[in-house]
Amino acid sequence: MEKQLPDEEILRLALANPSHFAVLVDKYQTPFMRKVLGIVRNPSDAEEIVQETFIKIYKYGHRFKKEENIEFKSWAYKILMNTAFTRYQELKKKLNNEEYFEPVAHNDLSSTDGRSIEPISDAKTMVKAVIEKMPEHLSHVLKLYYIEDKSYKEICKQENISLATLKMRLFRAKRLFYKISADI
Repeated sequence: MEKQLPDEEILRLALANPSHFAVLVDKYQTPFMRKVLGIVRNPSDAEEIVQETFIKIYKYGHRFKKEENIEFKSWAYKILMNTAFTRYQELKKKLNNEEYFEPVAHNDLSSTDGRSIEPISDAKTMVKAVIEKMPEHLSHVLKLYYIEDKSYKEICKQENISLATLKMRLFRAKRLFYKISADI
């Protein structure tokens, strides 16, 4: 019977009784994994991202408000993609750390913690390929925010745009990024 309820209602029930949250996990776990694997290409990283996403959905579920044109599914995917982008930034910063690169200097393709860096390289290549397919005005703000790690304030000043314009461009850029990455 729970599976016939709208996702928003299941979330509301889960906030009162956590056992109901399993319905949402069962419904979204496979599609979330498929989506994230298209970005990070590393199953263990993808699993961590999906798990972290479900934790955030549950933790912030009280903030979700069903409104016109705002569905639970789009809200959940936004959390998923933001989590994936954050993980990508963390991996990128880790790659810039000399200690992380040390094994590569010794012709060893694994990092100091035993994980291969090849999937990270594949992810960087994929992200670059997706960004190159995007319109300039969207790819540019995406690069500034996620890759160059600039704040909203810095980007608004640099691009001479309002905060609302920046937020809309980032929203559109992320949505287009996900769509293009799913096709690659």
